[in-house]
Amino acid sequence: MLRYAMIFFIVAVVSAVLGFTSIAGAAAGIAKILFFVFLVLFVVSLIANGVRSVA
Repeated sequence: MLRYAMIFFIVAVVSAVLGFTSIAGAAAGIAKILFFVFLVLFVVSLIANGVRSVA
């Protein structure tokens, strides 16, 4: 999932440089959403792993 966030970020940067501002905004928004979903899933995974190792 982090890979997809980075791909959308790169697409946003390239399209912003080329002047496609609406595409850049959409790609940046998607990249931000994917990054936060990845972050939440990562934290949940760390907590679940910590609980499992204690029990």
